[in-house]
Amino acid sequence: MTNCRGRLAIFILLFVGLPPEAWSAPPNIVLLLSDDQGWTDFGFMGHPHIRTPHLDQLSRESLTFTRGYVPDSLCRPSLMTLLTGRYPHQHGVVGNDPPPPAGLEKLPKGKLRNDPLYRKVCERYIAHIDDEQTWPGILQKQLGYVSLQTGKWWEGNYQRGGFTHGMSSGVPEKGGRHGDEGLDIGRKTLQPIFDFIAHAQGQQKPFFVWYAPMLPHSPHNPPERLLANYRDKTPHLEIAKYWAMCEWYDETCGQLLDYLDQYQLRDNTIVISITDNGWINAEDADRFAPRSKRSTYDGGTRTTITIRWPGHVEPRLDTTHLASSIDLLPTVLAAIGATPPNGLPGINLLDSKAVDGRHAIYGEIFEHDVQHMTDPVASLLDRWVIFDDWKLILPNPARESEAKVELFQITTDPNEQHNVAAANPEITQILTRQIQLWWPISAEERIAPQLPSSEFRP
Repeated sequence: MTNCRGRLAIFILLFVGLPPEAWSAPPNIVLLLSDDQGWTDFGFMGHPHIRTPHLDQLSRESLTFTRGYVPDSLCRPSLMTLLTGRYPHQHGVVGNDPPPPAGLEKLPKGKLRNDPLYRKVCERYIAHIDDEQTWPGILQKQLGYVSLQTGKWWEGNYQRGGFTHGMSSGVPEKGGRHGDEGLDIGRKTLQPIFDFIAHAQGQQKPFFVWYAPMLPHSPHNPPERLLANYRDKTPHLEIAKYWAMCEWYDETCGQLLDYLDQYQLRDNTIVISITDNGWINAEDADRFAPRSKRSTYDGGTRTTITIRWPGHVEPRLDTTHLASSIDLLPTVLAAIGATPPNGLPGINLLDSKAVDGRHAIYGEIFEHDVQHMTDPVASLLDRWVIFDDWKLILPNPARESEAKVELFQITTDPNEQHNVAAANPEITQILTRQIQLWWPISAEERIAPQLPSSEFRP
């Protein structure tokens, strides 16, 4: 595949034309996936300083859910959930790094990751993906899509995720822990995406692009031309850097969206935008603050979700209904007429009846470092549910014996400052049981009865 051949192919397609049957080909799909970005940190979400003009425009052209969530606020399990449409406890990838083998527990992280024995453990953990049906695999098998992986990628070589093309080799010696050469995307270049799209068009194949740059993810080292926009907006340089990183991500999304427009691909391309997990930057360092990434709070789990498909999806801002990253796979498969795997827990976000009829979404928070290779409960910290206006956080007593159940009226207390569990015992009890019914982690939870309620019934 060369750039000149790809551009020649697009020239032929534009000026000679496709055969009539090709015009009914399935739509292309582009997933824009920001890395470590707060749900409020966009212009269209009302941030007073961060400039995101391209994503603002995308939001205006999309069905946009402002009450979107990811089940887990850590990158690897969150990305695996996006890829499979299943919760972390279902697909088995519940943390970023598996446990070290016996005798290596006290090694520093850098040395541990280079140890041959530990690399074998990492390879065994990656094998979870071999049991899963993924976006690119389903798209290729059912409708002949070609697909490209770029950016963050934890699951070995891109082909193990079902991608036909990719940037990440997964070779440990090349930095294969979470993306290796794929991490150049966005920060250094977008050319691999442009070349891939040209190749797909030349082959008259529908395409899927996984654009997951390490943006605005740390290291927060934005170009000075962008940082200059924020130096005088905050007394905290580290926050200014993070804001500039958000604009940098937006800028790269604009370049990709402009490419679709330039080659007349807008109308037959579904563009989806989401974040892998939230972020609140510390004032004094390039790191996340509490109640942010890795936490159960909205600062870690909440995200905007936008879906653009001109002529098929009516642009609308939805500030009421709940949406989750588990919904994206069934949504896309329904849109293109593909058959979903059995038992997916998500709904089709383009089905207004399904969206109206949903009242609850669920999630789970685990340790960063996996405690057991196959038992997700061993790493579990919290489970949570949002039911309409309420959010309940249920700690795992085996790992957080001192933690309290927390209940927030999330629509009026979005920063989760007031735990009202004690003042609302019935709601607390019912939502606790709903979590236990969703994912029971003990024999007692599996056999306990549903609690009755005369007025409040999830």
